[in-house]
Amino acid sequence: MKKSLAIFIIILSVCLFSFGVYVGVYEISSFNDLNSLTNIIQKNPTSLQDHKAIEKFDFNTIIDIQSQSDIFQKRTDVVNYIWNDNELPNVLPTSIENNISDDRFDDLTNLKQIDKFLIEMEHGVISNVYLFIPENNNNNLILYHQGHSGGFILGKPTIDFFLKNGFSVATFSMPLIGMNNNPTIILESLGPIKFIEHGQFELLETENFSPLSYFFTPISSSINYLEKNYEYDYIHMIGISGGGWTTTIYSGLDTRISNSFAVSGSLPLSLRFIHEDIGDYEQLNSQLYKIANYPEFYVMSSFGDDRKFTQIFNKFDPCCFAGTLYTQYEDSIKQKINELGEGSFVIFLDDSHKKHEISELSRNFILENLNN
Repeated sequence: MKKSLAIFIIILSVCLFSFGVYVGVYEISSFNDLNSLTNIIQKNPTSLQDHKAIEKFDFNTIIDIQSQSDIFQKRTDVVNYIWNDNELPNVLPTSIENNISDDRFDDLTNLKQIDKFLIEMEHGVISNVYLFIPENNNNNLILYHQGHSGGFILGKPTIDFFLKNGFSVATFSMPLIGMNNNPTIILESLGPIKFIEHGQFELLETENFSPLSYFFTPISSSINYLEKNYEYDYIHMIGISGGGWTTTIYSGLDTRISNSFAVSGSLPLSLRFIHEDIGDYEQLNSQLYKIANYPEFYVMSSFGDDRKFTQIFNKFDPCCFAGTLYTQYEDSIKQKINELGEGSFVIFLDDSHKKHEISELSRNFILENLNN
């Protein structure tokens, strides 16, 4: 009897283990066939309950913008928080090198020359910017911003695409990433600290200094120089991932940017209930988002005469902001822009691939919108 019971327990254990493996494999394999990330959420009762609660949430209730003057005030307040001033900084790059050589970009199409800008900021944090100047020029400038995964070399296909189509392209990497430096900063009571991740920036925050300036000063300085030395008809901005976040925030502050395209860049904080979407220091800075939350930044980036802000989401993005959660707030932003009477807000869903990138489809979509 005992022997039979032992055999039964062993057989039952094997069956349960096999079933568990089967379910696990099924879950993994089915992930690649999902039409939306929300299908994954629906398999988890807790996440499903959260999702249903969010479906009932009216994003209009947190958009505290009723008029153009509200936008101007929020811009001023954000600029004041980031730079401790009421206006965007009027500084220029620390140094300029014209017609540099970088063999990584020798094979770009329609390239006339590369100029390099160096911007040195507080505590010795340095940003390096490349300006790609085309041989045949359409007199339009694109600011291209790469994300956390590496320097702007990773955006080479996008740089080449727009250079080939006659755009000058100024390229940026996030602080501490790519060609940018990783300084060792001596802090009182803490000693020397080597800065390698954005989360460390919190150690530098004071009443008179925000490390968020590291993300935006290189852009502002570069535009100041380019406006002074060139006469572009339009300035546009494109960013991927963390660069998409940068595009979202900065184009809400600087009306010199006409069209902006944020690829896999952000969602409102209430829609970030998947670990990959939470984000790091800059995506979660409480002081910034108390001044202007994400839906308000979407409005600020969209608003203005001949201005448009476009969010591009990769439907099957393996990194972040996949799926169609944007449907929860899309109408609220469009309604607000319609009430304000100027500007345009657009969302484009790219279901042509399963990568974290600016795809050929998205590049052609951007080009078509820039040419219209």
